[in-house]
Amino acid sequence: MNKSGRQSFGLRTVAAALALLLAGCGDADRSVQHLKLAHSLDIGHPVHEAMVHMAKVLADLSGGTMKIDIYPSGQLGSERELIELLQIGSLAMTKVSASPLEGFVPEMKVFSIPYVFRDGDHYWKVLEGEIGRELLLAPERVRLRGLGYYDAGSRSFYMTTHPVRSPADLIGQKIRVQKSQTSVRMIESLGGAATPISWGELYTALQQGIVDGAENNPPSFHLSRHYEVSKYYTLDEHTSVPDILLISTHVWLGLNNTQRGWLQQAADESVRFQRELWRKATEEALIAVRDAGVQIIVPDKTPFREAVKPMYALYRGTAVAKLLDRIAAVE
Repeated sequence: MNKSGRQSFGLRTVAAALALLLAGCGDADRSVQHLKLAHSLDIGHPVHEAMVHMAKVLADLSGGTMKIDIYPSGQLGSERELIELLQIGSLAMTKVSASPLEGFVPEMKVFSIPYVFRDGDHYWKVLEGEIGRELLLAPERVRLRGLGYYDAGSRSFYMTTHPVRSPADLIGQKIRVQKSQTSVRMIESLGGAATPISWGELYTALQQGIVDGAENNPPSFHLSRHYEVSKYYTLDEHTSVPDILLISTHVWLGLNNTQRGWLQQAADESVRFQRELWRKATEEALIAVRDAGVQIIVPDKTPFREAVKPMYALYRGTAVAKLLDRIAAVE
């Protein structure tokens, strides 16, 4: 990060921390434990709704002695900035995609490698089993702890210029990706030109032709209104990258065992709540974008799987390769 970037982030951090402190100053009852949670999603998103549900459950379990204050829509910064606020203890909780988290926890790369999971059942068996638990706790070494996985569905390509029916249709196309080296490699394996752009800037980038397309799940494609400028959506479902609910270890270690139990139970209930919301949101999103004139393509996935196979060799002999073998062995 250059000098101006460091100054900008420093100012943002100070401003965010001050806002969080001031937000709690009006409480008459100082015995209430407030947990500040920030994320970058719209308030209509199923993940935000699940967080609201979590806050209600936690308040009930704790008899009102613990409360979650939610700051949505990027009010306190980008996903990476929110992660860094957690690390210094200026923010209690956030939700991030596993992709940008790989810059802090290399094992998270596994989610951005295409076609790791055979199907939805395999995906959830991994996340709800031993491997999933290990990955939630892996960020503890960087002062973060995972409390659960929110369903973010499968990511697929959408384009402004033409439909994608095979990898050949991606050759030379500028495709927006998250700030993830693994995501960049995937696009390059398919012949495209990977272009990392922040989520908030993507609509304009698509509209102005800065990128030719992007990739995301149906609810995000719909809620972002990217379908207004991207009229081709190909359900190749190349990756299933979960959202991860994180808490700062500074905050977690400051809770007693009873409080931790309440918070984990509330998080678990919100995860179950969100999965059902997500299923409905996915169905509704596909209907809505189709009605808005989007052409939905269901391609043969075999050519896509073959095109990205060379990526697996890049991880030979690494911890990620061992993780891939363990995931493949889950029945």
